[in-house]
Amino acid sequence: MAVIQANRMCEDYSQLESGPLSSFISGDHPQGTFAGVYDGHAGSEASKFVSHNLFFNLKAFSATEEDFLSLVKKQWMNNPQIASVGTCCLAGVLHDGVLFVANAGDSRAVLGRVERGSKRASAVQLSNEHNVNIASVREELYALHPDDSQVVIMKHKCWRVRGLIQVSRSIGDVYLKRAEFQREPLLPKFRLTETFEKPILNSEPEVTVHKLQPEDHFVIFASDGLWEQLSNQEAVDIVHNFPRNGIAKRLLKAALHEAAKKREMRYADLKKIDPGVRRHFHDDITLIIVFIDSHLVSKSPLPPYSIKGGVFPR
Repeated sequence: MAVIQANRMCEDYSQLESGPLSSFISGDHPQGTFAGVYDGHAGSEASKFVSHNLFFNLKAFSATEEDFLSLVKKQWMNNPQIASVGTCCLAGVLHDGVLFVANAGDSRAVLGRVERGSKRASAVQLSNEHNVNIASVREELYALHPDDSQVVIMKHKCWRVRGLIQVSRSIGDVYLKRAEFQREPLLPKFRLTETFEKPILNSEPEVTVHKLQPEDHFVIFASDGLWEQLSNQEAVDIVHNFPRNGIAKRLLKAALHEAAKKREMRYADLKKIDPGVRRHFHDDITLIIVFIDSHLVSKSPLPPYSIKGGVFPR
């Protein structure tokens, strides 16, 4: 696991859980591994909330969404900006030789596969992004909101939902899901000129199922901050060609080198830039690399293991 802060306050959280998965799969003490990357926006409240709740609501993202909505209602008058906070959500579950990937937003899961007899790893993308800068995602929103000509508009040189946000699916962002929050004390920049009757964004994840093969060596779960700098294949090559120990940090460093290169500056100078200003050079980046040892995949029991990632106050 690795994380780098670019915003004034890091908005990303992540977690890795190994051991019992009883909240996800019925049966006698099912075992598995869970990985989650939560790329927050407009604040960290939603991503932090998801990191503490999604694992226990694995059968339904909607349960975590509803719980966060309840939190927003409680805090609305004293902390109205929480209505504008949201998070992309990428989760993976490995159980009994099968990898389930659920994604809402624009984070990405990429598999590293090494064919038998080959020394080279190939990249296989396991998730689709829900970002309106992708034509098919814009078309999906147009189809869902045929009477809303402003549902997606170009602003600041990129497509945005109602001119505000680039993702079409998330947990949180209740100001674009519940019209009741489109009023004071919500900040004016989040208030729409035209109201809406049905949610503009939704929290439903896109789920893919992948049967693990002996050639599948690892999976990279990462926020879009990584993929803005590195291609799927570049990331897979780095993980495949270097030792496991410290590989998440190495991959993160490679992304930062690329960010510096794009701005024609040295990596050493990029590191000196303070959070907040640094957001002009790259996004917060959070990543988890899960290595798959095929001869151990179906073995049980797994030792219980739990760790959360993020930048926590000192």
